[in-house]
Amino acid sequence: MTGERRLRVGQLRWECEEVLSLVLVDPDGRELPPWEPGAHVDLHVGGQVRQYSLCGDPADRDRYQVAVLLAADSRGGSAYVHERLRPGELVRVGGPRNNFPLDWSPRYLFLAGGIGITPILPMVRAVAAAGRQWRLVYGGRRRATMAFLAELESFGDPVEIVPADRSGVPDLDALLGTPAPDTLVYGCGPEPMLAGTEARCAAGWPAGSLRLERFRPRPASEAAGPERGFQVVCQRSGAAVRVPPRVRIVDALEEVGVWIPSACREGICGTCETRVIEGTPEHRDSLLSAADRSEGKLMYPCVSRSQSPTLVLDV
Repeated sequence: MTGERRLRVGQLRWECEEVLSLVLVDPDGRELPPWEPGAHVDLHVGGQVRQYSLCGDPADRDRYQVAVLLAADSRGGSAYVHERLRPGELVRVGGPRNNFPLDWSPRYLFLAGGIGITPILPMVRAVAAAGRQWRLVYGGRRRATMAFLAELESFGDPVEIVPADRSGVPDLDALLGTPAPDTLVYGCGPEPMLAGTEARCAAGWPAGSLRLERFRPRPASEAAGPERGFQVVCQRSGAAVRVPPRVRIVDALEEVGVWIPSACREGICGTCETRVIEGTPEHRDSLLSAADRSEGKLMYPCVSRSQSPTLVLDV
């Protein structure tokens, strides 16, 4: 992860209905920090901090590209980008950071829904260039609402475009019903697609086959447990604080002068990743794998809590 900088909006372009791409450049012409497929940046726009996947070329160190869907329930971030942000303006940008890295595999199955194509697109380019076996199934409401179709269709047979108004939704049973050897599954899109992908991969695919990226938190019924207070001890700073019910760990620590960087406050961006020294976290994030949760060595204190009376953190 790298720090914040101010970048200039070099270009705005419509990629499809409701999706606007931004090209961000350094105002002094300097190279930007490197990144790999799956990475995202934090944009400070409209009084909000929002995370957007980098969808350009990692080899191009002169620019970052992101694509922003105008959300119907926008709290200010995407609406600001679409309605107010203009070329030439400066934007605070944090990162890049990567919680969705492209790992090596002989074969890949990519599943994308809607704006979830953005982190998948650089992965497709990378595996195609490396000569790997791969397949992409990309669903959306209509072709007119699906970004980057021209580039994706240029890859030919490995790409299947599934507009719901013509073809329905991707058939997850057909795609995932039979585990495929030596294959990694990458998915990003709406929650029903991701939950369905998780369920089918859990039913027979080898452990570690699935990689998911969520743009919204898991439903609370899946992630949240009962609220109770607990003690947090900071090993490096020596601070200790009682965290009451319905108070975030990061907020309680700030009250005693311990600051953990956080951006999304929803457990989806990874900014606040913290190492656990002692105790058992109650994970409420949308990032950690089942194996990572079971190991209990990392947590995201912007949303997660503690199952044990005391939690010792590496802060």
